[in-house]
Amino acid sequence: MSATENNVPARAGLVLGSLIAVAAVANLGLAVANVALPSIGEHFDASQTSLNLIAVGYSLGLAASVLYFGAIGDRYGRKLLLIGGMLLTIPADCLAAWAPNEYILIVARILGGLAAGMAYPTTLALITALWSGAARTRAIALWAATGGAISSLGPLCSGILLEHFWWGSVFLLTLPLSMIALLLALKFVPAHVNETTEPVDNMGGVLSIFMVGALILGINFAPVPNETTLTISLFLVAAATLVGFFVRQRRAPNPLYHLPSAARPTFWVAACAGLIVFGSLMGAMFIGQQFLQNVLGYSTVDAGLAILPAAACMVVVAPRSAKLVERNGARQTLLSGYVFVLLGFLTMLLLWKEDISYWKVGLGYAFVGIGVGLAGTPASHSLTGSVSVRRVGMASGTADLQRDLGGAIMQSIFGALLTAGYATAAGAELAGQNASSQTQAELTKSFASAADTAARYPTSVQDNIIAGAKTAFLQGDQWAYAAGIVAVLLGAALVWLKFPKRDEERRLLAEYQAEDAAEPVPAPEVAPDPQPAT
Repeated sequence: MSATENNVPARAGLVLGSLIAVAAVANLGLAVANVALPSIGEHFDASQTSLNLIAVGYSLGLAASVLYFGAIGDRYGRKLLLIGGMLLTIPADCLAAWAPNEYILIVARILGGLAAGMAYPTTLALITALWSGAARTRAIALWAATGGAISSLGPLCSGILLEHFWWGSVFLLTLPLSMIALLLALKFVPAHVNETTEPVDNMGGVLSIFMVGALILGINFAPVPNETTLTISLFLVAAATLVGFFVRQRRAPNPLYHLPSAARPTFWVAACAGLIVFGSLMGAMFIGQQFLQNVLGYSTVDAGLAILPAAACMVVVAPRSAKLVERNGARQTLLSGYVFVLLGFLTMLLLWKEDISYWKVGLGYAFVGIGVGLAGTPASHSLTGSVSVRRVGMASGTADLQRDLGGAIMQSIFGALLTAGYATAAGAELAGQNASSQTQAELTKSFASAADTAARYPTSVQDNIIAGAKTAFLQGDQWAYAAGIVAVLLGAALVWLKFPKRDEERRLLAEYQAEDAAEPVPAPEVAPDPQPAT
């Protein structure tokens, strides 16, 4: 099949709609917690680290599992894994909604991420297997735009629920959607499409889970006082499993991650570029929701509405991004996206202050939405176009990692910097004041803890405490936005220097396709003939 053919499956609209519905469950699950974090922090008197883990837990489960589950889907059936993920979503969401403490809530969020890890990589894998040529680019653009828009709409839906129900109601938001997606998938998604007969690299899969999980947890615990030993241990586990994973993939007869394909510049550069872009979106939403409610005093609904410019811009821009990729190549389109994401973080760093007008908030989100809308399609398209259909699980898993690992890492880094910056600024304000060590610990733990402490004092004291907490928060989020700017600049430099220009990109993709077509396909496993009865 040539790269220019435009093959589509029967009932293409219904199939694509079913796959987008399944992906929407995962995208919505990623976004619902952010707007509820202040309410959750107040209910459990949670530390900022616990809130970070609640926010990142879903991404953690999803990012740690997508490579392994993608390979399992390639071997045993993508539709089977997709349906299993939708079924597991139901108990995971219920456990999160009625969690008795913050620790059970973190576990429930990780379980929900694992459920999404079963279903989400399947969606892009099937799009790649069922569509080709420009039709595939358009399908990926719609898949990416819808996913990003639903992630942005999640806070609004959560805010509406929080106006009328308890904090746990936000985790039930995906239940009706998961049931609809399950029914659509059962009816319209093909059961078997270009699946491999090679056995799954289970050891590589286990190593990938520990590698990603330890890395994300290590980043989250890095700023926590008295957790140095745990942090170092987690980073050592991440490093050791990374080395083990690399060695395993070089030696395994059926590697989970085909390193020669991953070494192609259209693959690894796109993977890194997408990780930063999608991570920027998740990080901006994570910090932004807390800023809107804690500092500006927005209600949960208003905070959710504030993100709509990002969703609208992604939906409008993504289809045009597909045309830009076909005309100008992935490199130029990626760089255009990076420019707008950079403008978004600069807006947040320079304009997001106390008592600002909404247009400054909307402007920051609009810039980020345009950037993700432009860059999301070429990042995903380049990955799937760089490998054979037999290895599409690897490409789709990597595309998912862009969103999930990128989101987890950026949220973890932003959260860690927010935690450290808030604690430093709050501690400096408390220096020299006659406050007990317990009170100082409560005031420097998180904004929610400071607000809860303030409620025990007279109004005049409350106002002073809240004002100090707002000032400390604004110090912490400045650190986070600065980190986002640095990450975007590094990513843009990588794309500029290492990603091939349009003509070279097309030549390389055609060359890769020829190499993959010439590669021998493993013979299918054949069951032994039954022995005749004696």
